[in-house]
Amino acid sequence: MNIVLLSGGSGKRLWPLSNDVRSKQFIKFLSNGKEAPQSMVQRVYGQIKKNIETNSITIATSRTQVSAIRRQLNESVNICIEPCRRDTFPAIVLASAYLKYVLNVNENECVAICPVDPYVDDSYFKAVQNLENIVKNSDANLVLLGIKPGYPSEKYGYIIPADSNEVSDVLEFKEKPSKDVAEEYLKRNAVWNAGVFAFKLGYLLYKAHSMIDFVDYNDLYQKYETLTKISFDYAVVEKEKKIKVVKYAGQWMDIGTWNMVAEVMANNTIGDVVLDKSCHNTHIINELDIPIVGVGLENLVVAASPDGILVSEKDKSEQIKNIVQNIGGDIRFAEKSWGTFEVINRDANSLTALLTIKAGKTMSYHHHAGRDEVWTILSGYGEVLVDGVKQKVTKGSSVMMNAGCKHSIKAVTELKLIEVQIGDEITYADKIVCEEK
Repeated sequence: MNIVLLSGGSGKRLWPLSNDVRSKQFIKFLSNGKEAPQSMVQRVYGQIKKNIETNSITIATSRTQVSAIRRQLNESVNICIEPCRRDTFPAIVLASAYLKYVLNVNENECVAICPVDPYVDDSYFKAVQNLENIVKNSDANLVLLGIKPGYPSEKYGYIIPADSNEVSDVLEFKEKPSKDVAEEYLKRNAVWNAGVFAFKLGYLLYKAHSMIDFVDYNDLYQKYETLTKISFDYAVVEKEKKIKVVKYAGQWMDIGTWNMVAEVMANNTIGDVVLDKSCHNTHIINELDIPIVGVGLENLVVAASPDGILVSEKDKSEQIKNIVQNIGGDIRFAEKSWGTFEVINRDANSLTALLTIKAGKTMSYHHHAGRDEVWTILSGYGEVLVDGVKQKVTKGSSVMMNAGCKHSIKAVTELKLIEVQIGDEITYADKIVCEEK
């Protein structure tokens, strides 16, 4: 079986820790049996490696998430990069073309499409593995995994099966209903649509070629921006006649609010936090380098990052998305493939940031059209490349790069440095990556 993890999404449902670059699946708040917490993408990836006999694991994502994926998984995982957002059907087609034309996967092999961020136990992935048997040994072109509902939810789409068997044909699909309608669906043995699909690679490519004019992966990649935005459900699933659903009754949670985060957090507190004994049912995540002290707090969730600070009653936390939509400002923290970037100060014509570069990692060789930069090394030892000339740097070293000057830095040991950007218009888009000379 070949696994494709869809790592889309961005936004502010878990603000201030999630933003337009850092999606919720990269926030580290889950227990991994060790002292340091792990993220959802780390947990899911580890569970797949443990429970599924897979030929390949590919993550389909946007370019902005690649650095975080590389850094958190710390290995050469396959990444299919979407040039832009076009919804789940184009993303799955691009990933399928990547499997066929880049990884040379045989068209008779089974592919399972899974979201990257469910909170589940190992039985979920054993159920995903079982989808392969049904794909290979039935006449179904598509096999879905449906979650047996614990209550009549208004948040999920529903799959209506033909009968109450664990594996059954699909009669129809229903959009997110009202609570009363959801109760009627449950009487018909309906299951939640978990966004998990399995099929033979050749089936999906046949469907794709019938709807999109492309030759191979590279051709599709070049045309990607012109593709219609449409979900896989609408484009393929709801039109397929030979389709089955497998019902899963194990643990499954969609972590989309801070209240849900609190239920699965590794500890009540993460980061520099002190709660006194009078605090009750309160969870705090602190990513700042200053302490948070709680006294007499009840039923609260608190999250602090360079982007802002949230203090919310747990049962009101789902309202945050609407409140913070109008909060502007640049992103102040980002994970990179080489380490982390944290904005310390910004004004009209300058930006100051703290960079941490992990030992052995190297920043891309690049230049900027509209700004000068100065690096001052705070700790560690490394090597800077400026317009083809290498120089060693250590604590106290300072390097100036004018606009247009090509530069990079490699950390021999972990490096901490201050980066000062100076220019009339400083933007994240002003970065031109070039080949090293």
